[in-house]
Amino acid sequence: MVRELLKKLSDAHGVSGSEGNVIDVVRKELKGHVDEMYTDSMGNLVTVKKGGEFKVMLAAHADEIGLAVKSIDDKGFIRFVTLGGFYPPTLYSQRVILQGTKGKVTGVLGGKPVHKMDDEEKKKGIKIDDMFIDIGATGKEDAENLGIEIGTPVTIDRELTDLANGRVTGKAFDNRAGVAMLIRTMQQVKSRHTVYGVFTVQEEVGLKGARTSAYALSPDCAIATDVTFPGDHPGLDQKDVPVEMGKGPIITIIDASGRGLIASRPMVKWLKKAAADKDIPVQTEVGSGGTTDATSIHLERGGIPSTTLSIPTRYIHSPVEVLDIRDIEGGVRLLVQALKSKPELGK
Repeated sequence: MVRELLKKLSDAHGVSGSEGNVIDVVRKELKGHVDEMYTDSMGNLVTVKKGGEFKVMLAAHADEIGLAVKSIDDKGFIRFVTLGGFYPPTLYSQRVILQGTKGKVTGVLGGKPVHKMDDEEKKKGIKIDDMFIDIGATGKEDAENLGIEIGTPVTIDRELTDLANGRVTGKAFDNRAGVAMLIRTMQQVKSRHTVYGVFTVQEEVGLKGARTSAYALSPDCAIATDVTFPGDHPGLDQKDVPVEMGKGPIITIIDASGRGLIASRPMVKWLKKAAADKDIPVQTEVGSGGTTDATSIHLERGGIPSTTLSIPTRYIHSPVEVLDIRDIEGGVRLLVQALKSKPELGK
């Protein structure tokens, strides 16, 4: 079931540059389902289902936003840098996991107590630079003896939990939802084309793995599987964000107001036709927010026709992201159906 797969992926810990735990889950899930599987020099996991000369790249980034240890003071408190885009209030007072050299170490993100803040400090809110990690260490040497060192990766300590109506909450749905969709697609797809399922690294810090893998593979077209935020909850206006959770995966037409990806129209048409042929609910999006691996991919090798298939996900880049499992299932059905045919590129 998709829910169980997403739980394995969401509960795994893998910040940018330290995606190994997530890649291990992917390897186990795809063993025996693909013709080839290898890790490239960047750390991307490339899986292959061999077919004809036409090559399709499907990409899902395996990394999540997180932290890395920057320094340890004499009292054992840890300062850090962020890896990816955190909104500071979502970090303060969270519990975290440090991937130390001797195993996992639990910590909490601390800061100045609100009781000791003056009115101006309360108005401004706590900043990243004001926070630190407390692992209970009695000093710097104690922290180091626990396996903590400069560069130790840190992730939020959360596990996937069920909500009502087939919806779930957890960390790192950005982009373990896309990873789950790609795993299930590679398990099920039967295509006359050669299909590359690439689980990329370091997306959250610059779309890096997608760029190097697209260059190496030189596919004829590409789809990134990722998440995007819906406009179906308080604080957003649906005229600005007219996509909703539970109404199917989302095909990107434009993201980041065109600064990121302007999708290949034949690719969009191809996915929309596949959805119509099998009555799969699907949405389309012109967005002004973030971008995906497709932005890097579509600029490689003289231009690779690309789009993104996203899962609507609330509260992205927080520890309590929310999505509807049925949207992932719909995304898998859509990709499997589309890969039975071929986009009419150049038209």
